[in-house]
Amino acid sequence: MKGSAGSGKSVNVAQDYILKLSDPRYKGANLLCVRKVDVSNRHSTFSELKGAIIRTFGVDYEKYWKINESTMTIQSLATGNSVIFRGVQHEKDREKLKSITFEQGKLTWIWIEEATELYESDVDILDDRLRGVLDNPNLYYQITMTFNPVSAQHWIKKKYFDYQDNDIFTHHSTYLKNRFIDEAYHRRMMRRKEQDPDGYKIYGLGEWGEVGGLILSNYKVKEFDTSESMFDTVINTQDFGFNHANAILTIGYKDGVFYICDEIYVHEKDTDEIIDIANNKGLSKRLQMPCDSAEPDRIKMWKKAGYRAYGVKKGQGSVQAQIDWLKQREIIIHPRCVNTIKEIQQWKWQKDEKLNIYLDEPVNIFDDAMAALRYGAAHFMRQNKMKTRSKTAFGL
Repeated sequence: MKGSAGSGKSVNVAQDYILKLSDPRYKGANLLCVRKVDVSNRHSTFSELKGAIIRTFGVDYEKYWKINESTMTIQSLATGNSVIFRGVQHEKDREKLKSITFEQGKLTWIWIEEATELYESDVDILDDRLRGVLDNPNLYYQITMTFNPVSAQHWIKKKYFDYQDNDIFTHHSTYLKNRFIDEAYHRRMMRRKEQDPDGYKIYGLGEWGEVGGLILSNYKVKEFDTSESMFDTVINTQDFGFNHANAILTIGYKDGVFYICDEIYVHEKDTDEIIDIANNKGLSKRLQMPCDSAEPDRIKMWKKAGYRAYGVKKGQGSVQAQIDWLKQREIIIHPRCVNTIKEIQQWKWQKDEKLNIYLDEPVNIFDDAMAALRYGAAHFMRQNKMKTRSKTAFGL
């Protein structure tokens, strides 16, 4: 299932599996959910399936489902059918796939979310797990892949879309046919269509494309301890927005590594509303908060609310300098920062279509968390300069 952002792929798949897993006709079926990085499941497939359970069974869902948050397992109390979650990032992860067993039944269904993250060999290992005679005549083996079609050169296109086979069903969807998408999302997509045609082709129309000119590749997504005590310095950093997202990142810095610990990412909210969200989330007011200096009134409101907000100075070449600084450091992103991850995966340089070259200017769309990330870089660049000046003043 390839499609645009917001097309409803993941919601649809989660709803379908929850209905089938709780249906006595499919007794003996079990589902394995896969992401490249295991912990990414918690904020994607696991959350989607929980949401589908709550939507379908209502507030009394615990009568019908057992959900274990710590072990990330889900089981239908009516059928005994189960859901487990795994990654395929390391060799030990792939080895564990070979020994998966369930209390009852067999592994029958696999859902691979963000399938373009996986290697072809990863999927081959998963495919090999679906074998043997099924006792229930209603059961069948199936792998479902959901993804944005980022590259026409990807092995998925060649293996499943360019090859005709009765065992392969392909599906294409876009946000344009998702009746649950709000008008604000449509407006954001129209801005992207105008400002980033290549990106819109992939994330708006769900068509195969090329995401060239990516700005940052020096990042990893993994879980880590986000306690303030774990870092040399922690800050909150903010890019203001209304139609664009208003993004607040909590960033830790230790031994030259940039850690993105948490995010607030909202659309069409007034500053008072966002301050309430930050207060309810428990955002620390002790931490410095570099912000977009083009919004002094908003900075004043955040200061009045008790936050240590200040405007990041801008100047010629400042954006490029901040990006260069970020490129020289390892960036670790916590899986809960789903919007930051989406942005960094598609943040790229503008392209001169006539000359077919990338320019030293970022595409100014869907870059709100990236702007907040840059302000964080500017904060630490400023600190380093102040330390250097202090050492020079004392002849060190």
